[in-house]
Amino acid sequence: MRPRLPSLLRSPIGFAHRGAKAHAPENTIPAFLLAKKLGASGLESDVWITSDGHPVLDHDGKVGRLGHKAIRNVTRQELPDHIPTVEEFYAECGTDFEFSLDIKDPAAFDATIASARNAGGGVEERLWICHHDLETLLPWRSRTTARLVDSTRLRHIKEGPEQRANRLRNEGIDAVNLRNSDWSGGLISTFHRFGRYAFAWDLQHRRELLAMLDSGIDGVFSDHVDRMTDAMSVFSWTNGDNVTGPDRA
Repeated sequence: MRPRLPSLLRSPIGFAHRGAKAHAPENTIPAFLLAKKLGASGLESDVWITSDGHPVLDHDGKVGRLGHKAIRNVTRQELPDHIPTVEEFYAECGTDFEFSLDIKDPAAFDATIASARNAGGGVEERLWICHHDLETLLPWRSRTTARLVDSTRLRHIKEGPEQRANRLRNEGIDAVNLRNSDWSGGLISTFHRFGRYAFAWDLQHRRELLAMLDSGIDGVFSDHVDRMTDAMSVFSWTNGDNVTGPDRA
């Protein structure tokens, strides 16, 4: 085991991107179950809402066999069987993991939170709700105890990382999620200084994962769950706290 730079978590979260995407059909129950079997401590997906109010897990939000109709325009019954609802996801996969959900259709937010609460097991507190538009994300703070994640790119943070980190702290947004190439050790430290979690996505190779984990990142997203868990096994996790998290005040 080797040490690493400090993070806010005792053990970083290893999110399986769209389930075990590199190993099974993405965003399906078999892919999510395989990701857990391979050792992922977190799962990741995208959520949309059907015309009859069911939040479902899919990346593109369109149904090919229905002429690429948008999910928001079809009922749950019209969707192919491989697209699960959030309720079905928890029923099949359990509740013993972190779950990152990119809300692709903001209209899906309330139904998604309701499904998480209905699953029980403290699921809402282990849910990480992501959105690319901070102004859309902010009003959700008062409506859930889930963690909220500013999912963006460094080039879009026009005010600069320090001012963004300060705003996230003041607004109660728990984390920032950037592409792995945007991050540096100094940038991670900036967000940590304001008590915000730092997540990195698109980490597909062991060397990338090792470098990012070395830098004190709090969560990584990868299609290759086997590589991710192997890289994480190299480190000795001694910093931070996986229970209380950063102060939202």
